[in-house]
Amino acid sequence: MTLRRITAETVYEVCGLSETLSGDQRKRVVDNGTSIAQAHFADAAWFRAIYHGDEPVGFLMLDLAMDSGQPGVSLWRFMIAGPHQGRGYGRRAIEIVAAHLKARGTTALYVSYLPGPGSAAGFYRSLGFRPTGRIVDGETEAVLAW
Repeated sequence: MTLRRITAETVYEVCGLSETLSGDQRKRVVDNGTSIAQAHFADAAWFRAIYHGDEPVGFLMLDLAMDSGQPGVSLWRFMIAGPHQGRGYGRRAIEIVAAHLKARGTTALYVSYLPGPGSAAGFYRSLGFRPTGRIVDGETEAVLAW
């Protein structure tokens, strides 16, 4: 599992991963094309494609400059393509990001998710994220601190 820069040669394939999500998931996650466009205009965005071998299986984007005043970095966008879900790729990608952030001296990774059926709450909880008690733009905020 590796995190790779998105290039002119890979951007279409990475954008296409969004189309593999279920209808409910597509309502909960901004498509990769929009995320990549936003990242190019956000000074603090760090984004990568998630690869298993030579195949792109997901996408993630961090906000390195949280504006909430809290220490840490925010997992701004995260998705694993539908056919690749349930294989541990998402878990491994978060572990890689956490190790990268720890090495940089970052103390926490924040995420927010929509509550309700189909929520990613269980996934994040299984990784050690804990709710902060804050609601951000209608989403539950959670933190993984080390």
